[in-house]
Amino acid sequence: MPIRSDPLDELTIPDGTTVEEHDLVTDGDVIVGGQSTVEFGVRGDDVMAGERVTFGGHIEAEGDCRLDMWSEVAEDVLVGGDAYLGERAQVGGELKVAGNVDIGDDVDIQESFEASGHIVIRNPMPTVVFLVVYLSQLLRIGEEEAAEDLASQLVEADDAEDEPIVIPRGARVSDDAWRVSTPARIGDDCRLHGNIRAETLTVGADNTIFGSLRARGDVVVGEETEIKGDVTTRNGDVSVARGATVWGDISAEDVELHEHAIVEGKIRVSGELTQVRDALGPERPDDEAEGDDAADAETTDDETDESDDEAADTEDEPADPDDGTTEADTGEPDDETAEVVADETAGTDADDGESVDGAGESDDEASPAVESRDAVEAELDGVVPMMGGRPDYSENGHDEDAEVVPDAD
Repeated sequence: MPIRSDPLDELTIPDGTTVEEHDLVTDGDVIVGGQSTVEFGVRGDDVMAGERVTFGGHIEAEGDCRLDMWSEVAEDVLVGGDAYLGERAQVGGELKVAGNVDIGDDVDIQESFEASGHIVIRNPMPTVVFLVVYLSQLLRIGEEEAAEDLASQLVEADDAEDEPIVIPRGARVSDDAWRVSTPARIGDDCRLHGNIRAETLTVGADNTIFGSLRARGDVVVGEETEIKGDVTTRNGDVSVARGATVWGDISAEDVELHEHAIVEGKIRVSGELTQVRDALGPERPDDEAEGDDAADAETTDDETDESDDEAADTEDEPADPDDGTTEADTGEPDDETAEVVADETAGTDADDGESVDGAGESDDEASPAVESRDAVEAELDGVVPMMGGRPDYSENGHDEDAEVVPDAD
């Protein structure tokens, strides 16, 4: 991303950025637009600053460091790569460079400087001019592919690289406040000190900001983020996500608040206050869900046991003749049924074993009810006379509804 004379698009604080003992620390690059003031020391990969940028602390760059004209650093500048200082740049401490040093006219270094590579004292071009000339030379010698790669690197960072800190032109960053006239975007897992003032504000997840948020437009507070101050907007809305905590007041036109967010202060709205709920409700802890599953299983077992008990009770109860239940349904004949069976057996031909009425059927085609009756008859064999003297039948036998069996003669 190139340094430009006009303001950069927005204040960008990438993931994992912290403020440690007045140092702004990041794993990526630090890019500061012209005429800005950074009262922190800066630690990052490459550090690049436009014209008339003031640093209130030291600079530690693991890679290269480029300071344009009239830039000032209050303390030491330690560079792991190459260093480029424009004319009239000032360093309040030492300048130590592991690579080459390119120094412009009238550069003021208060203490000594050293470099492991070459030291060239001349008037280096401003960053923007240098990049334009470099691209022009690549195109002139026919290195279109190299020029295209360089342009892509300047426009957008490589996916494998960490996103840089971008401080727009004219910004002022200190322990007290971060003031920019552009939108501001803060990533995840950041720990920052100072009130943040911007056009609009978007704060990611799991951040801790020791200060208030104020914007002209909308303000978004991400999940599990703590804002230790007020959240205020003049003409916009405020959105507070799940698990976020605002240790102060909220003032906006409309406020959207998640049901699991916390606001310790007052909420002032001129429009609507909306509470956002989870679509399926809050997730249950794993141990609670397991307990519920065990309880459901227990309930199912209890219900199964009760069903088995009811089935056993039903089998033990004799069938009621009045409700149409026969011995085939219950599996055991009652006394009256046994007597009727005995009467019918008395009228059966003993030689061929066939029923007078032809009701007997083969065992292969017999239903379970017929098999049950045969078993009953076998059990009654010898108890009821089968071939002896015929009993005296009443007109209707033992039961008024029983079938009248004709004489065998």
